[in-house]
Amino acid sequence: MDPIREICEKRKRAHQRLVSLDSKVYKAFLDMEKATYSDGALSKKTKELVAIGISVVIDCESCMQWHIDQAAKAGVSLQEVLEAVEVGMEMGGGRATVSARFALDVMDRVFDHPEANCRPSL
Repeated sequence: MDPIREICEKRKRAHQRLVSLDSKVYKAFLDMEKATYSDGALSKKTKELVAIGISVVIDCESCMQWHIDQAAKAGVSLQEVLEAVEVGMEMGGGRATVSARFALDVMDRVFDHPEANCRPSL
């Protein structure tokens, strides 16, 4: 299985399991996530771009996959995602350029081959 699809499948299984266990903390996290990424003074698109940059800095592949996918669904362009990745690279220095490699793979999947992308229900 390719690493991007594997991340999606693991996320989906964990989501289903936590929901089936009636995790109060996970439900609160989902509520917080919904509130965080809803339009406010900043649009959902802008918030997803911020999250992409942070994901690169903290080297969270699952976060990069999720937020790039969510940004694309919100109408963000490939160039906008690239610039968010670049901000993360600058903020994180050389180490973040290594993380950016994964983001580039996700960008290719989401923008060039959407039919191969996983769209988890989460």
